[in-house]
Amino acid sequence: MRLKLGFLLRAVLLAGSFLGLLLLWSSLSTRAEEPDLPGRTRDDKEANRPLPNKGDHGLGNEKFKPVVPWPHVEGVEVDLESIRRKNKAKNELNHHGVDNRQQNIIQRQYLTFKPQTFVYPDPVLRPGVLGNFEPKEPEPPGVVGGPGEEAKPYVLGPDYKESVQASIKEFGFNMVASDMISLDRSVNDLRQEECKYWHYDDNLLTSSVVIVFHNEGWSTLMRTVHSVIKRTPRKYLAEIVLIDDFSNKAHLQERLDNYIKQWNGLVKVFRNERREGLIQARSIGAQKAKLGQVLVYLDAHCEVGINWYAPLIAPISKDRTACTVPLIDVIDGNTFKIVPQGGGDEDGFARGAWDWSMLWKRVPLTKREKESRKTKTEPYRSPAMAGGLFAIERDFFFELGLYDPGLQIWGGENFEISYKIWQCGGKLLFVPCSRVGHIYRLQGWQGNPPPVYVGSSPTLKNYVRVVEVWWDEYKDYFYASRPETKALPYGDISELKKFREDHNCKSFKWFMEEIAYDITSYYPLPPKNVDWGEKVHLSSWVSGLCLAVGNCCCA
Repeated sequence: MRLKLGFLLRAVLLAGSFLGLLLLWSSLSTRAEEPDLPGRTRDDKEANRPLPNKGDHGLGNEKFKPVVPWPHVEGVEVDLESIRRKNKAKNELNHHGVDNRQQNIIQRQYLTFKPQTFVYPDPVLRPGVLGNFEPKEPEPPGVVGGPGEEAKPYVLGPDYKESVQASIKEFGFNMVASDMISLDRSVNDLRQEECKYWHYDDNLLTSSVVIVFHNEGWSTLMRTVHSVIKRTPRKYLAEIVLIDDFSNKAHLQERLDNYIKQWNGLVKVFRNERREGLIQARSIGAQKAKLGQVLVYLDAHCEVGINWYAPLIAPISKDRTACTVPLIDVIDGNTFKIVPQGGGDEDGFARGAWDWSMLWKRVPLTKREKESRKTKTEPYRSPAMAGGLFAIERDFFFELGLYDPGLQIWGGENFEISYKIWQCGGKLLFVPCSRVGHIYRLQGWQGNPPPVYVGSSPTLKNYVRVVEVWWDEYKDYFYASRPETKALPYGDISELKKFREDHNCKSFKWFMEEIAYDITSYYPLPPKNVDWGEKVHLSSWVSGLCLAVGNCCCA
């Protein structure tokens, strides 16, 4: 009996040991086969929840396999923040690589400008037959018999002298008179008679009109907008884009936002978060204006003339690399009378030019240009534009890189875009049958000083950037005329030079011989490396510059 009992106890012990070993082996085997899953915890309830399956993908009830297994480290806490930072850095590196590839693709795409695909026939002159875009009746006045109608002068009496002077000091114009003139006033027709008989195919490109303003007077700004809406066929006017360059006048805030609602989205306003200046604000305008095929730039104190649109846009519809400029008439800043701009040839036609200190000039239309045209009122070539008013195909402007991003506030951008267009395969045309009036600032205006972050002499630095990029060996003539600019820092221009190289842009010598051949007849080349002319204080030079350009851009 003792033997049987001892045998039985040993058997039970042996069986227990065997079962224990079996359970231990089973436990180890299960752990080796099933790694921890994301979100899995040691909670028994969590452990007993069913695993997701891929039944939705037709793969049966296979166990979920995470893309990135949860870190399994015994006895050590995982620094998840370090992993997050590492993954973020890796993702940013990959994303940066994609951006670089996309940028290279874009650069390669524009090494050659996009071809002309839009087919547009030449305008036809039919003497005696009124053009198809001409108004059939005289345009209605803003106010019958009202002040300033038909662009006649509106002269205020001596009682208004103090308020007029105060408005000129603040805005540069007689805002007292302007505010009394209808925003929809009628204007006089200063075109050549021949302009009335041009016929244009109605398949013209559409346009976004871009207007940049900074602390502009209310009525001059709004009259610009009203004139565009009044005299532009609605089917071609995609939008009017107002760029507020950080104005702080009360009338340009909520009042403006509410006023433009009457046009149900046709007129839009975008506000810069800091003062960018006229140049870069125009580039911003190009980015904001997305509806029109052509960008038409106007200053904030203009009035477009009768049938201004078709003649201006037709050359661009025919050739996407053409940039067009209307003939700019003068709106008197005191009386708001509109008269032709002085100078030019017997018809008042002039080409844009410059002297070797880079001041804007106008020279008479040459015999060579006249003989290249069949009619008196056809568009003609100009070496440069004044810069405030022009039209350019939107895509082509972007292919040109918009304005040099290193140019600040105002000054020199008109030459930069002119040289870039001509030297890189485009053309710049003045259009006699498209006329736009422009108000030039009056003496006594306090001006809009540049923001502090810009530093001193932004206009001179702009000039230096332009000549360093585009003038080649001719830049020596600029430095001879403006020796004080030789030491001015002008920033990095390597990308601009690369643009010239990538696009096989022509030399400035070619430009001077083929396009600007008449400049030296009026403004001879100065001796190189010689300081000539009386040295004046910089502030006096800037004042003279503003007078030379009519104060149109000293904003």
